[in-house]
Amino acid sequence: MMEISNLKQILSIIIKGFKMPFMYVFEAEDKRIYLLYLFTSVLLALYIYKRSKRIQSFTKYLFHKKVWTSKSAFIDYYFIFFNSYIKILLIGPLLIYGYYLNYYINDGLHSLFGKSSLQLSVTTITVLYTVSLTVFGDFCSYVVHYIMHKFPFFWRFHKIHHSATVLNPITQYRIHPVELLINNFRGIFVIGLVTGIFNYLSVHQIEKWTFIGVNIFHFLFLLWGANLRHSHVKFSYTSVLENIFISPYQHQIHHSSNPEHYDKNMGAKFALWDWLFGTLVKSEDITKKLRFGLGKEDENYTTFLKNIINPFKFR
Repeated sequence: MMEISNLKQILSIIIKGFKMPFMYVFEAEDKRIYLLYLFTSVLLALYIYKRSKRIQSFTKYLFHKKVWTSKSAFIDYYFIFFNSYIKILLIGPLLIYGYYLNYYINDGLHSLFGKSSLQLSVTTITVLYTVSLTVFGDFCSYVVHYIMHKFPFFWRFHKIHHSATVLNPITQYRIHPVELLINNFRGIFVIGLVTGIFNYLSVHQIEKWTFIGVNIFHFLFLLWGANLRHSHVKFSYTSVLENIFISPYQHQIHHSSNPEHYDKNMGAKFALWDWLFGTLVKSEDITKKLRFGLGKEDENYTTFLKNIINPFKFR
């Protein structure tokens, strides 16, 4: 009976991991490749296509064979399924630590300063919590991304994301499991810390209310062509806006194999951090066609297995 029970658990994990990428498309409204965000990205791509006055059809432009059926693209597809199992087995159980951090931050502040005396409305708390979570989360994302690029040990794992020689929306999920764990630790830390602080300031209103606006910035980010960040569609913003927000084309520049573009445009949503720390490159600064990948190192990352194993080969 025990063996049958274990077999059922294993089979359940296998099925759940296989279904997860499809759930991203049809059920997960917070995921980039959710159907609604794919649809708005197609509309934006159509706008860029019309402006470019290309001779080829829009279908061929959008579903270019090289983009979707190349060896690099299939490695992306392998990763989204492989990492689904990493999330189920390793990351899911870690989420509890976000709740612990929230509790200890709130409890610690209460011990130090007593009960919060701030009189804040639910609307005010919602707005402040949303903005704080978005800005602080994006700054932490920039810092971790910067470390991934600047420290050789971490670059070993992050370069897997940059080993893609063509970009498509699934490239977003081309992440080495070690980096996936680091990114999720960052996310858990940010949510736990910010929620703990606002639980204290709002006298636990965060726990009592559903914050309708808490994901509004993330929703707008996903709605406004986030999928085009990993694509061949050159969707850029105005020069002024690209000092504040990272456009999809700016992120494509980040993936460039040109050494001049290494370690540039490392912001997730905001370009402010790149502007402040001197890592900003705007679309107007690019005069030549971009090529993606690791340049001379591309040949070392031509299979899924190489992408998994190579970061552990210390020379």
